[in-house]
This record gives sequence, structure tokens and C-alpha cells, in this order.
Amino acid sequence: MEITMLYYLIPSLVMFCCGVYGFITRRNMIAILISIELMLNAVDLNFVVFNRFLFPGQMEGMFFTLFAIAIAAAETALAIAIIINLFRVAKDVDVKDLSKMKF
Repeated sequence: MEITMLYYLIPSLVMFCCGVYGFITRRNMIAILISIELMLNAVDLNFVVFNRFLFPGQMEGMFFTLFAIAIAAAETALAIAIIINLFRVAKDVDVKDLSKMKF
């Protein structure tokens, strides 16, 4: 049995849709950050799959995925630092309470 591109794209689509749903429905900033990371991982999976099936001898998709993972790690570290600072001031990490942070 040959594994086609569809076997990789369907789980990627499910991951991306779960990330969008979590981003829209959650109020906690940590849950929103996890949803964004889930969407980024789905996109990274697509980069690798399209590189593997469309250009099997080349590595551009793999390198772009590694670059995207590095950027996502930096974005996560920065977002967690911002969330920790917001928690120190507001004692809550819900998005609805961010209007209190206006000076």
C-alpha cells in the first residue's frame, strides 16, 4: 500500500482546524498560545509533505520548516514572558481582563 500525500494532509488539516477553534473559543492567553503553536505545527507539516512529494531531491521545504520552528520557539518564549508580566500586574491571564491594563 502506497502512502499518498492525503495521509499527511488530513491530520494537518485537523490540527489546523483544532488550532483555529482553540484560538477563537479560548479566553486564557496560555490556551490561545498553544492554539497558535498547533496551527504553526500544522503548517510546518505541510511544508515538509509538499517538499517530500513535489520536490523529493531538494531540501528547501525542510530548511524552511526548521527556520519556522526556530521562529515559533522565539515567539513562544517572548509570548510567555509577556504573559508572565501581565499576570504579575493583573493577577489574571484572561483576555477579557486586558482592558484593565490601559494606562
